[in-house]
Amino acid sequence: MSADRSRTEPRGPGPHPPALWTLVAAVAAGGILGAEARYGLGIAWPHGPDGWPWATFVVNVSGCLLIGALMVLVTEAFEPHPLVRPFLGVGVLGGYTTFSTYSVDVVALVVTGRAGLALAYLVLTPVAALLAVRAGITGTRTLAGVTPAAGR
Repeated sequence: MSADRSRTEPRGPGPHPPALWTLVAAVAAGGILGAEARYGLGIAWPHGPDGWPWATFVVNVSGCLLIGALMVLVTEAFEPHPLVRPFLGVGVLGGYTTFSTYSVDVVALVVTGRAGLALAYLVLTPVAALLAVRAGITGTRTLAGVTPAAGR
């Protein structure tokens, strides 16, 4: 049986993708940083089960703004190191944002009898998050002087 040489031989000119364990380590390191930042915000800005979950809301909306900005920077403005996008996008911002906690917050609001507030939070969070992504994209393109390709 012959060995698969495609994993060890160069693939031609241009940057080569990072090794799997290097990629995993970059995502994990970024995830730790992002999760710690989110945890810190939650400690600094606590809320009861029947109040508006401001920390979670701010984390998710600001994380989406940063994701929009990052994607413009790494796909349109610069040609970064291959580990930048996994470290910052998947790791840091993936660990920072928390749409699972958003779901738990909605349920907690319903359980405590705040169904109207739960509905407002349920609708407002994804709307604000999508608007934040768009603002991150548009603002970063403007600041970086990047003209979007046709169809973007």
